Amino acid sequence: MRKPRWWAELALIAVVYAAYSGGRILVKGGEASAVEHGLAILRFEEGLGIDAEHPLNRLFTSVPALGIPADFAYASLHYLVTPAILVWLFRRRPAHYRAARAWLMTATLLGLVGFTLFPTCPPRLLDAAHGFSDTMAHFSAYGWWGGEASAPRGLGGMTNQYAAMPSLHVGWALWCGVMLWRYGRTPLAKALGVAYPLVTALVVMGTANHYLLDAVAGVAVMGAGPLLAPYVLRLVDRLRETAEASPVVSAGCETSAGERIPGQRSVRTTADDKQEWGLPCSSEAESLGKAR
Repeated sequence: MRKPRWWAELALIAVVYAAYSGGRILVKGGEASAVEHGLAILRFEEGLGIDAEHPLNRLFTSVPALGIPADFAYASLHYLVTPAILVWLFRRRPAHYRAARAWLMTATLLGLVGFTLFPTCPPRLLDAAHGFSDTMAHFSAYGWWGGEASAPRGLGGMTNQYAAMPSLHVGWALWCGVMLWRYGRTPLAKALGVAYPLVTALVVMGTANHYLLDAVAGVAVMGAGPLLAPYVLRLVDRLRETAEASPVVSAGCETSAGERIPGQRSVRTTADDKQEWGLPCSSEAESLGKAR
């Protein structure tokens, strides 16, 4: 298997992320249905007594020493840690990079399907009567974000605030944690691999950006990633092999007796060469070659 080229990988990741970000914007669902879905999740959690986002949000709102760092973590780590882990794998664990990258991208696209089929209003955008406080807006004076999620001030319209189910903050953090646990060689790396997804789950609920079930769905999507990634890799390999094995007229092969491609030099080509490259040499041209 060829070693991936860094510039090709960078371009691929940029294209996939642009498609993901653009897809989030394009699949914006109606506010009414998103609110209905959010309330349905909240009622279901309250019925089971697992609405952990309520006490966490009250804690993060009342204690700035927790709420402000959590807002910074929500607004930045998602976009910093994941690329850093990809670069680390590319440089230090190249044998595992391709499968890990396919896993991450497959799960991300599954998340986009979730945003499309089930637009969900996050807790912070529900009516205040439901007991949630938007910590991002509450502590916005301390960061670069405004009152519209983690987007920089004035760019809130460039995001889909109803893409809460599943939580890819949690999903990506879980992927990072698995990579650190599996391929990290120090106790610190493995400890970070455990702590990072757990802290991320607390952050997304404490800041009222996600419900507990959003986090669970993020874990489920990331869990489906490694099951589907091998099929994605096989499909990509098959497409690449098909492209590389497409018929090419070259190396002195004649399309018919006495006819050559203009400017093509005559080069003797063995049968093994023809078989390896799939050259479309006619039997008539081969017989002429033997006569010479």
